[in-house]
Amino acid sequence: MAEQTARPAPRDIRDDPPAGTAGAAAGARKPEAAVVRDALGVGVAVGLSGFAFGVTSAGAGLTLLQTCVLSLLVFTGASQFALVGALAGGGNPFTAAAGAFFLGTRNAFYGLRLSQLLSLPGFVKPFAAQWVIDETTAVALAQPDRRSARIGFTVTGLTLYALWNLTTLLGALGAEAIGDTAAWGLDAAGPAVFLALLAPMLRSATERATAAIAVVLGLGLLPVLPAGVPVLVAALAAPAVLWFQGRRAQQEPGPDEEAAR
Repeated sequence: MAEQTARPAPRDIRDDPPAGTAGAAAGARKPEAAVVRDALGVGVAVGLSGFAFGVTSAGAGLTLLQTCVLSLLVFTGASQFALVGALAGGGNPFTAAAGAFFLGTRNAFYGLRLSQLLSLPGFVKPFAAQWVIDETTAVALAQPDRRSARIGFTVTGLTLYALWNLTTLLGALGAEAIGDTAAWGLDAAGPAVFLALLAPMLRSATERATAAIAVVLGLGLLPVLPAGVPVLVAALAAPAVLWFQGRRAQQEPGPDEEAAR
């Protein structure tokens, strides 16, 4: 009787570790409880800063409804703070909105990466797009496999969205009791959280140079340009660094030129 060769059981490639994640090489699955714990930690820590946005927005002259609608529909903290900060500084509403818009365009690039990583069903993607922000992207990309990435993204997004909107409402309602937001430093809370999340991501010399030039441009032009415009000018740091790198690469001799010397 001929021996029968055992066939391996079929595997679902959708659960393979996504390329580019921390555990892709090892392929080890992270415990779901650990993923949920990390996601909740990020969601709660950042979500509470919505209180500062509510206070700042009300202090800038926005109504309670306008403040809450911004958090419900825009839901990207850096852009929201940029908008109300420019308005508070007397900036043109169109300029303020333009600065907030350009800050928010980074989420489109996050979405391109997360679309491949999470591989969500088509009918879910329009709803998930609302949660594509810095924090959910960071948590999802830190996971070793697709299932963990989906859990991290969902828990972070749900926790952060609920807390951000709740604390925005509370901050706007309590703005009158708090008084001057500048005296309390609450207007700086949101940008400080954003920078704290961004700093660990600046790993290469190119990223650090881009961030440094953007900071110099943004802060240096504050006294001479209308509110909201320095943010737009700071965005030029990225193409400037890329152009400089391209020029430098063209001037450096290649391997063939080195060998010919």
